[in-house]
Amino acid sequence: MFTSNPFAALSASIPPSVMQTYIVVMIILVAAGTLFDVVHKGSAKFFFQNMRKAKGARPVGGGELVSIAVQTAVVDVLASGEFCNTRRRIAHLLGMYGFVVYVVATAVMVFNASASALWTQLWWIGGLMVCVGGYWFWFFIRVDVAAEGNSPLRLMRADLFILSLLASVTLGLVWAATGGGAGVLFGLYILATTVLFAGVPWSKFAHMFFKPAAAFEKRVSKANGSCANLPTQTRDDPAQRERHSMELLRDAPMDMGLGIKREAPRHY
Repeated sequence: MFTSNPFAALSASIPPSVMQTYIVVMIILVAAGTLFDVVHKGSAKFFFQNMRKAKGARPVGGGELVSIAVQTAVVDVLASGEFCNTRRRIAHLLGMYGFVVYVVATAVMVFNASASALWTQLWWIGGLMVCVGGYWFWFFIRVDVAAEGNSPLRLMRADLFILSLLASVTLGLVWAATGGGAGVLFGLYILATTVLFAGVPWSKFAHMFFKPAAAFEKRVSKANGSCANLPTQTRDDPAQRERHSMELLRDAPMDMGLGIKREAPRHY
């Protein structure tokens, strides 16, 4: 089961060219959906406006830009450094790396029916990583569940991505474990996968492409001194002190304790 390509067995019922065409269509849908999401939400316009505002700030050289890009890739993308909660970061990393491995292995097995057993094993490992990280997040880490006491079965449109991802991967693993073939399970697997990739404009799928760009822009704005035109983190400069909207915060110390982070918000 863990060494045999389930898509190779499927070729007896469905021509490989059909499965390959399906993957190409899903890639096109993701690209089109991401572009639509960027244009619809005005993300690209926001970044270009920020870049124009930062022209008068300290210039950032090519070498520094490369360094910032590397920091963004390592800290914000590969290590998910934006997550302060350790459990959420681990769950996110499991889901992210698992999804990448799972998708790549799927494409290799579909386009090369004689691929080595290693790709099948990677497909299973990636899928299981997605399930562990995804279900852990859904039932135990979500803010409205862990902090607000809401039922884990409560559904919102924002949950489209995680639910379609879990449904697609889970059904795929169950389909492969039961021998594969073109049956009901395979139909449900394709349905969930289509919702996952075709639902980009209505889900958080595009965030995996948008967040690295946002992290890079944030680091550049800090490096060139623009900082998105926000007050700096120091209060030793009277001009910066006066920019704070709350008078009580103008002379307040930078370190005011843990605040709401002192204990987990579980008072429901």
